[in-house]
Amino acid sequence: MLNKLSRNEACWCGSGQKYKKCHAILDERIISYAAKGYEIPERSLLKNPKQIEGIRESSKLNIVLLDYIEDFVVEGVTTEELDRLIYNKTKELGGIPATLNYKGFQKSVCISINEVVCHGIPLSRVRLQNGDIVNIDISTLYRGYYSDSSRMFCIGGVSDEKRKLVEVAKECTELGIRQVKPWGFLGDVGQAVNDHAKKNGYSVVKEIGGHGIGEKFQEDPWVSYVSKRGTGMLLVPGLVFTVEPMINMGKANIVLDQKDGWTVYTADGKPSAQWEKTVLVTDTGCEVLTY
Repeated sequence: MLNKLSRNEACWCGSGQKYKKCHAILDERIISYAAKGYEIPERSLLKNPKQIEGIRESSKLNIVLLDYIEDFVVEGVTTEELDRLIYNKTKELGGIPATLNYKGFQKSVCISINEVVCHGIPLSRVRLQNGDIVNIDISTLYRGYYSDSSRMFCIGGVSDEKRKLVEVAKECTELGIRQVKPWGFLGDVGQAVNDHAKKNGYSVVKEIGGHGIGEKFQEDPWVSYVSKRGTGMLLVPGLVFTVEPMINMGKANIVLDQKDGWTVYTADGKPSAQWEKTVLVTDTGCEVLTY
């Protein structure tokens, strides 16, 4: 339950306004959901205007980096070269690659090819080949705020089967984002994603999901994409998180590379695809921060 404040106290969000003119009405509504047994976000997860603007600025840089690297994602390039380009451009723009040295990850970007579901490590021996589908996942720290997004790329003559997977994965992300609205639930997002994936004969990875983001790289809430409508955390204005379902052509089962401790593969060796965007819950719907 949220701690109660008197109406004339300074608001807990740090806006400098009195509580009654800031979050009092919002808190009353949140408390009404909590009384009915719904999961509600901690106040620390709801971003104030200053934090939101900081995340927006970081997100702008993140998108510049994805736009920049697009011209270099071609047949024959090594993933190590792409990593170096992203590192140099991020530093040039005044940012820091958020993945670099995060929990021991030693690269500036995750690059996942074909059956690699996520967290692919850039290597000098790995070159993009004709027919590959590739996810490039860029995370950025800029002036104290984090942003995160990824895109799929098709290299050369990609098969119709793989190309459809890439398109449906994008549709899943977009359909999930459509469910992001105040006083809905995280489960609404997961239901929309899972329904569309299954409709097209695909499966959704269960163990890995989206996450909150802002002053930390990864924070609550954890976002499942196999959840049910009307369940999960209440969506409240100020909540920021990623929508990034991982869609498998085959079964949902995954395996972790025990040697590097990071790379996640599909258990059946079939391709996987993912698009990622960061969203903000607003008073009227949602704002896509990393478009």
